[in-house]
Amino acid sequence: MRHPAAFLLLLVCSALPNGFDCCRADEPVPSIQFSEHLIADKYAYAYGIAAADFDGDGDLDLTSADYTPHNMLYLFENDGQAAFKRHIIQKDDPERLERHLVGDVDGDGDLDVVIVKNLRGDLLWFENNGKPTDETLWSRHVITTDLPGAYDVALADFDRDGDLDVAASSWVLGNQFAWFENDGSPAEGEWKKRIIEQDILETRTMRAADFDGDGDMDLLGTARQAPAVLWYENHKEAGEVHWTKHVIDDQSPCPAHGNPADMDGDGDMDVVMALGFYYRPESDDGKASTKRQDNKILWYENNPAVHGPWKQHVIGAEFDDAFEAIAGDLDGDGDIDVAATSWRNPGSVAWFENLGDSKKPWKRHMLKENWRSANQVILADINGDGRLDIAACAEHGSYEFRWWRNEGRKPKAD
Repeated sequence: MRHPAAFLLLLVCSALPNGFDCCRADEPVPSIQFSEHLIADKYAYAYGIAAADFDGDGDLDLTSADYTPHNMLYLFENDGQAAFKRHIIQKDDPERLERHLVGDVDGDGDLDVVIVKNLRGDLLWFENNGKPTDETLWSRHVITTDLPGAYDVALADFDRDGDLDVAASSWVLGNQFAWFENDGSPAEGEWKKRIIEQDILETRTMRAADFDGDGDMDLLGTARQAPAVLWYENHKEAGEVHWTKHVIDDQSPCPAHGNPADMDGDGDMDVVMALGFYYRPESDDGKASTKRQDNKILWYENNPAVHGPWKQHVIGAEFDDAFEAIAGDLDGDGDIDVAATSWRNPGSVAWFENLGDSKKPWKRHMLKENWRSANQVILADINGDGRLDIAACAEHGSYEFRWWRNEGRKPKAD
């Protein structure tokens, strides 16, 4: 592959005031069904998942990170029917292997993994040798050891030279966004680091998309404590990549994780986002969200004619401890729905049904409740039936990786 992996589309959910969801009064909308399945449990800490066809057999395999004391990166080989065999990509890599993305880093036609090593400050990539399930560890390569608190990654050809570069965030230990140039020899030493922005408090989301429609890849970033939802415009000057910062939202407390998605079908990239993590009602913790109304899933409307903050559309109100949102057409009706996680109050997975107009109220469907520390969520057709399924992991208190099979619409009553 010579192109970045397809972006996970994220979607936010809108609801009526006071947190009540609705259907159209004139036309009840049948809900699709999901069945829940455990992929793996007994993690030390489950955070960081992805889906891709690593072995080239036409179905989607899964990866999942597990940190100290396990210190593993797993590959779950899909047999085509969503039964999984676990393999080990990496072991004995201390501290926090976490969020990661998939792409052909070395241009050899198979899919590699780019991953953060949180706290230690490393960005790594693991090389797929073309036989990813042969029970040998993948070759480990260092992109950088200079990203304190390395937290999230984006893959794209930012300099348009034909190979995949990496951008990353750095949590509270680094408080920066940076990008790293792939010079065409990605296995030969550390990559050149360039700062995008520094001294911005608690950087989290890092995703790539063409927000201005000019053909190159821009960046989406969040800084939870700043607070800020931002996009960075990619432009070249004298052959060098430069970044111009634009504010999407600098007023909403505690933005956590979101993704680019064309939420209104107008041809440009909007953003879905989870706001409110972490939620500590009645607390005097200045780092926390304290008001329930600040916890929500929403989407920001990209309107090139309007400068300044982007217009908000609420998808799901009072979604406590909202952590991550992702978008895709779950019910096959041609519009974009959203799946989201809430973290610890009490921890849950939900999907939000777009009833035909993304700017009007959405319908909330809970998939799993009381799933403590639910965090990353992805959408993928895991069993190859043409429907998007949902997968998510949960760390302290749950220690699991699960998926929800999309069973389609409920049979109509006779």
